[in-house]
Amino acid sequence: MNVYYYRLLLSSGRVRAGVTQLSVEHDSSARMWLEKNFDAVVLTLYRFPGWLAEAQRTITQLVKPSIRSVELAGMLRDLAVMTSSGIPIMESLRAVANEVGGGRTSNAAKLARRLLDELDAGASLSDAVSRYPDSFPETVRNLLMIGDETGTMDKMLMESADHIERISKMTADTRQALIYPAFVFSAIFAAGGFWIYYVIPNLADLFKQMNAKLPPLTIAVMKGSEWLIGHIGFIAVAMVVAAFVLWVAWRYSRGFRRAAHYTLHKLPIARTIMYSSGLAFFTEYMALLIRAGVDMVSSLQVMERAMRDEYYRDRIIAIRQVLERGDRVSAAMRQVGGFPSMMVRMIGVGEETGTLDSQFARLSAEYSLRLQRLITNLSEVIKPVVVLLAGGMFVFLIVALLLPVYDLVKQAIASPQF
Repeated sequence: MNVYYYRLLLSSGRVRAGVTQLSVEHDSSARMWLEKNFDAVVLTLYRFPGWLAEAQRTITQLVKPSIRSVELAGMLRDLAVMTSSGIPIMESLRAVANEVGGGRTSNAAKLARRLLDELDAGASLSDAVSRYPDSFPETVRNLLMIGDETGTMDKMLMESADHIERISKMTADTRQALIYPAFVFSAIFAAGGFWIYYVIPNLADLFKQMNAKLPPLTIAVMKGSEWLIGHIGFIAVAMVVAAFVLWVAWRYSRGFRRAAHYTLHKLPIARTIMYSSGLAFFTEYMALLIRAGVDMVSSLQVMERAMRDEYYRDRIIAIRQVLERGDRVSAAMRQVGGFPSMMVRMIGVGEETGTLDSQFARLSAEYSLRLQRLITNLSEVIKPVVVLLAGGMFVFLIVALLLPVYDLVKQAIASPQF
């Protein structure tokens, strides 16, 4: 996918400029596409370098994502219903493209219009979808390609919609457990910042004016607050730079992601979450692909690109390599390791009876349920832990700062009055 900056002379005489993403190999093809779709003459056409194109796509997705998962699932479901009733895919896309919600064009309608432009240019639906990898996940693109090849597009569209909804639910359940602690920790940091920036300096001035004898803990807290206030600019810049470096390393360095995922798989609580979510995603994807008629090796190749957990991605690669030598899936999983014996045994039964898709579906339902229960239990456990941490922080501040103030008040009351 290339990114181009263009300036066009429209038939009306106006000049139009913008940035667009096009899945073309040559600049001449991009020029022809722009002239055809805008009925204009190309004045300027500049292809972004690879790193700049990637940065542009990333910023666009962060600032304004093309379409959310729930919107994409709804769009695919609408297309599936219409095509199953005999409406051609072009007419179905036009119906979605003409939808307006809340007085503005929806993201699904905008995406449908871009797909219509690709279909008008002669591309198939699967080819058009493949040109928008930021909007359509890898599994959806593969399912629609199967739908094009087998003539079962309505079925594949519905499978894709169901799949996105299930994956979105798993992701939402995982994030839900983090909402409460994130909110509480944000409140704690906000309160701590207020104390450091406003309360502690005022108390320090009070103690100096009264020549109070302070305990070592109070002195340490005031010196720490003074240092933080004096270096707040440097600390803010350092945090922003560190966050940017970590984001770049996470996005572009597979070695960094692998190290992070392997570390998470060793930590007590994170290990349980990563284990359950990884197996739930793996079985969900495999059940979907095998049920759609994709062979095992091709399914694993899709999984390599779709799996975000590098721990399980390494195991998927190893399983595929064993399969290419002629071994069975269950034997490969047992040899590679990292999978529970129940899963290996059920997949072995599926291979022997020819019900591999249904076995993966059962495993997907089971591990999705386990993940949901795990997240629910963890969220209940995290709440009192967070409350204890918040309470501990405020007890620390009271001991370090308010007790000396209490002592000063007692001394002032006990001192003789003249």
